[in-house]
Amino acid sequence: MHTVAVIQARMGSTRLPGKVLRDIGGRPMVMHVIERARRIDGVDEAVAAIPDLPEDDVLAGALADRAVRLVRGPADDVLERYRLAALDAGADAVVRVTADCPLLSPAVASRVVSRFAAGGCDYASNTRQRTYPRGMDVEVISREVLETAAREAVDPAEREHVTPFIWRRPERFHLCSVHGDVDHSDLRLTVDTEADLAVVRAIHDAIGEPASEDLDQLVAFLSSHPEVVAQNAHVAQRKVAP
Repeated sequence: MHTVAVIQARMGSTRLPGKVLRDIGGRPMVMHVIERARRIDGVDEAVAAIPDLPEDDVLAGALADRAVRLVRGPADDVLERYRLAALDAGADAVVRVTADCPLLSPAVASRVVSRFAAGGCDYASNTRQRTYPRGMDVEVISREVLETAAREAVDPAEREHVTPFIWRRPERFHLCSVHGDVDHSDLRLTVDTEADLAVVRAIHDAIGEPASEDLDQLVAFLSSHPEVVAQNAHVAQRKVAP
């Protein structure tokens, strides 16, 4: 099975434009995500799926300079972008990761990929019944199911957010969930705002890599530094309707 991590990225974020190229420890945020995605057990390669808008040419150039394979497609139809990326890479399974998760844990992601690879799942994730921090989000989808969604989905939200067509239909698709041993779903490690970026930078500056790839070390650091957690505690996550 050829498993491909597809990282969606764009320059046009509404709350923090250009965030994917913002610097964290001397590298653009998107590169932290791509490099961690490459270290997920069971992933054969990583591909960036970005919009075909002129404003994203700078992102395409930055990725090309770093020899990152990329596919471009519709800005608002992210589901189609994923279909194109899966087709281009010859994927049998797609691991969905977003470019605003620079603290993604390869070990956590590997658990989701492993569950999918064990069989019996059309879709596996650690997001539908959340126990991991926001920012550790991973979804794995079979190529066949991804193509079905791309062919049939008409709701704009299902096109924009990629997987709702699948998880809204548990009677049709076999959904598998991966849970952590401890519930850390209250922690926010994704980047949507300047406050989020400040938290990620504080973590990276304090413990660096590879410590910041280890969930236990991340949690230990945040537990002993509540002032860091407080910086983005007010940020509300935008939700997709169930």
